[in-house]
Amino acid sequence: MTLWEAVAVLAAGVGAGMINVIVGSGTLITFPVLLAVGIPPVTANVSNSFGLVPGSLSGVYGYRRELADQGRRLLRLGTASLLGGLVGAMLLIKLPKGAFDAIVPALILLALVLVVIQPRVAKFVAARRRSDGDPDGSPVLLVGVFLTGIYGGYFGAAQGVLLLALMGMLLQEELQRINGVKNALALIVNGVAALFFLFTSTVNWTAAGLIAVGSLVGGLLGAKVGRRLSPLVLRGVIVVVGLVAVTKLLLS
Repeated sequence: MTLWEAVAVLAAGVGAGMINVIVGSGTLITFPVLLAVGIPPVTANVSNSFGLVPGSLSGVYGYRRELADQGRRLLRLGTASLLGGLVGAMLLIKLPKGAFDAIVPALILLALVLVVIQPRVAKFVAARRRSDGDPDGSPVLLVGVFLTGIYGGYFGAAQGVLLLALMGMLLQEELQRINGVKNALALIVNGVAALFFLFTSTVNWTAAGLIAVGSLVGGLLGAKVGRRLSPLVLRGVIVVVGLVAVTKLLLS
């Protein structure tokens, strides 16, 4: 990796850390950059999972006040995320490499659609939110979080968007408190997947380290000033980078 490639990966980590804390989908920033510097898709995905863990940690730290009295909820939903993340990581390793190459472009396109429609989803969620919602999560939410964990352990782009939509519709709670839970669940999924990959796959430690440093800084920035950034600009960047990733994957 050249100096400029290393700078690009580091910068992508900062951007991903910020975006993940605010809404989720930072993988759509880091994954294409890792492909662009010549890292194979599966190795890029595994290295990205490692790199984003510190960013998730800093996001949880930044939302510590919102999480302070949500221990019971985190235990229930976190268990579902942990199991789902482990299943997703196992699928990534067990399925043939060709399956990942075939599935990921579709997952990226799905993630881009979710990012684009996220404002409408938020409005729909606000309209449907009920005062009698389950305070800790219904069985439907637990299943949804488990399935989202599988998705996150396998690839993970826009995992946060899915979690925000699910919890927003099925919990009676303030958005910022839900966002704090989202960051904690994403940390659990990324963490268990990274731990599994440590013993079962190849990690590009240079790339993982650069993303880790960048995402740690980005996560702290996202928790402090990210809410002031234009959502339209963020979505525009994510869509452009995601389309570049899909194009590279389809042409390679």
